[in-house]
Amino acid sequence: MAYIDPTTASPDNYKLLHEEDEIRLIEMTLNAGETDNQHSHKDELVYFVSGGNVRIHLPDGQSMDAEVPDGHVMAHEAWTHTVQNTGSKNVKAIIFEKK
Repeated sequence: MAYIDPTTASPDNYKLLHEEDEIRLIEMTLNAGETDNQHSHKDELVYFVSGGNVRIHLPDGQSMDAEVPDGHVMAHEAWTHTVQNTGSKNVKAIIFEKK
């Protein structure tokens, strides 16, 4: 599957903070009840400033629920997905993405 830039696919949710030759720093904000558009990340490291309850939808139709605590750090290989905030509080994260 081709890479879908989150800052282009969901500009209201993903803001490019900094970019260098090999990394991008992206801020994600997903308000309570909101769902972003399908997007991709290359290998990423994510720091959840403010966690919450989310449902991650994968392109093959599968989904998974996660309760993410404030301050949680997640490393993930490249993937494409949609994120739905199923909780009552806004989720905010800083994403370090390899280019």
